[in-house]
Amino acid sequence: MAHSKTDVFVPLNLCVLTVSDTRNEDTDTSGQLLVERLQTAGHNLFDKKIVIDDIYKIRAAISQWVADDSVQGILITGGTGFTSRDSTPEAVTPLLDKTVEGFGELFRQISHQQIGTSTIQSRAIAGMANKVIIFCMPGSTNACRTAWDEIISEQLDSRQGPCNFVAQLKETDIENCKSRG
Repeated sequence: MAHSKTDVFVPLNLCVLTVSDTRNEDTDTSGQLLVERLQTAGHNLFDKKIVIDDIYKIRAAISQWVADDSVQGILITGGTGFTSRDSTPEAVTPLLDKTVEGFGELFRQISHQQIGTSTIQSRAIAGMANKVIIFCMPGSTNACRTAWDEIISEQLDSRQGPCNFVAQLKETDIENCKSRG
């Protein structure tokens, strides 16, 4: 495994996608939290959208961003549960070049401490598509807070070691280090 770390913070261009049949810009507390967190961390909000829970509308938004040479990450909130309308994992998975199984596993482990066994109903996933990291989280604001604060923020910080995703992303110009040093 290639490891990456630098002493310099590299701001990334990130997009936020809220998947919801009911939320709008005024009521999208999860999307707003992610925007606030990524900007506070020093990253750039490249774009933000809200789409209904429809596989093809989700894929269209993601595909547009993945094809853009300036986008390095996508944070998706919503559509990861088990209702008949929840389709984010089904929309995202075919677009991924690689999956990050550890994200969903770690998210559910951390969430278990907060919500107990209900965490098994989370289908949080992550992966890479065209050198863009994609994180899919539940739609609750608390779930997004947990995912960002406990996992994502460190993995999108070039100073985090021994590993982070920054060197794997488009347009970052960071070399992978050879060892855990």
